[in-house]
Amino acid sequence: MLSKQWMLGLLVVLLAAAPGIRAQTAPQSAAAPQAAANPVNPGAVQALKDLGAHLQTLQRFQVTSHVTGERVLADGQKLQHTASATLYVSRPDKMRVHMVTASAERELIYDGKTVTLYTPGQKSYSAVEFSGTLGQLVEALQTKFGVDVPLSDLFVWGTADAPVNTIESAMNAGQDLIDGQAYDHFAFRQGPLDWQIWISTGSKPLPRKIAITNRTDDARPQSMSLLEWNLKPTFKDSVFNFVPPKDVTKAQIVPLKTK
Repeated sequence: MLSKQWMLGLLVVLLAAAPGIRAQTAPQSAAAPQAAANPVNPGAVQALKDLGAHLQTLQRFQVTSHVTGERVLADGQKLQHTASATLYVSRPDKMRVHMVTASAERELIYDGKTVTLYTPGQKSYSAVEFSGTLGQLVEALQTKFGVDVPLSDLFVWGTADAPVNTIESAMNAGQDLIDGQAYDHFAFRQGPLDWQIWISTGSKPLPRKIAITNRTDDARPQSMSLLEWNLKPTFKDSVFNFVPPKDVTKAQIVPLKTK
């Protein structure tokens, strides 16, 4: 149920944090090691289904992700970097994403007709026409332009685009406390990823924390995101409008090359 885009979306705001380190990362294995998987716990899978069903009912919300990611040097030493992303969402077709690291700031704005990518530090923006749902937007940006939206799976969980039959193992890990509140803790294995999710209890579940471990790398780098939800946001629809500042230039967004 966890897509590759979720991991990329969590880490996309980290890419500018330490660009020089990327060339020093340890070599990765060609494939994830084949370890014995735990059985698939039906209750853990049902918790994901319940979570997805509830997420699809949310029409207008604000969510902030505080992300911590690891980069691994050639000698195995790990460096940790942080970033944040705030999403302003109005379904079915409006969204604004504000992404921040220590060295970069970016915004993605979608008003239902045009999607704009804005980089204040470079004083440039690019825009393309698009009409469709937020789930369709996330897919189009990734496949056509290689642009990953943070927390993209929020828009596909609970739909046919997020099947649970690819989960290889699933366990209920009990409960944990986050800021003094109890959350249900689940752990999954899916393809090259081990991932954990902490979900609020009750009839309206929300993800509070996500941890992802990349098993294709022997160093097992991990990313973690702590989510803060506002289900009664006060933002106005004007937040989805982009008016370029006077000193900003328009650039062309280049589609990915196809073979």
